[in-house]
Amino acid sequence: MKDAYSLILAAIESGTYRPGDRLVESELAERFGVSRTPVREALQRLETQQMLVRDGRSLIVASLDHNQLAELYTVRAELEALAARLAARHATPEEVRVLAQMVADDQKAVGNPEALARANKRFHHQIHLASHNRYLVQQLDLVHRSMALMARTSLAAEGRSETALAEHKRIVDAIAAGDGAAADRALRQHISMAWETRLKLEAAADRD
Repeated sequence: MKDAYSLILAAIESGTYRPGDRLVESELAERFGVSRTPVREALQRLETQQMLVRDGRSLIVASLDHNQLAELYTVRAELEALAARLAARHATPEEVRVLAQMVADDQKAVGNPEALARANKRFHHQIHLASHNRYLVQQLDLVHRSMALMARTSLAAEGRSETALAEHKRIVDAIAAGDGAAADRALRQHISMAWETRLKLEAAADRD
C-alpha cells in the first residue's frame, strides 16, 4: 500500500487536487483510509517541497506564476535534452521499441487531453530511464513533480495533440538512429513548442 505522501502527491499530479485547493488533514485521512499522523507528516513534507503553501492556517496546493513557469521550462528543456542525447547513446533496442510503440499507441488518445497528458508523462519518463543516468532521472522527477502545479495541460490547445505526437516521433527516430545531436534538437523543439502553446493559453485566459 502507498504511504500518505505518495497518495496525496498522486492526487495532485492527477488533478484531483488543483492549484488553489485547500487540503484538510482530517478529510485526507478519511479519503485515503490512513491515520492523521502520517497525513500531517506528508503535508509538512509537501510544504517543504513547495508543492503546498500556507494561506492563513490552511495549506493549499501551490500555483506557478509566469516567471516560475518560464524558469521551470528552461530547466526542463536543458535536462530533457540531455536525457534524449544520452538515450541516443545508451538506449537498448528494447527501450527504443517501447518508445516507438508508445507513440503509436498514444494516437488513440488524440482528442482526450487528460489521457494524452498521462501518456505524455509516461513517454518522457521512458526517455529519462533510457538515458541510464540515475542522477538525471532523479532531477527530472523533481521537475515533473513541479509541473503537476500547472492548472491545465498545453495538450488541450487545439491541434496540439497531433503536433506533439509528431514531435515525439522525431525524438524517437533520432534516438533509434543513435543521433544524440538530433535527439537533443528534437527534444528542445518539443519543449519550446509546449511552452509557446502554454503562453498562448495564458494570454487567452487573460483576455477572457
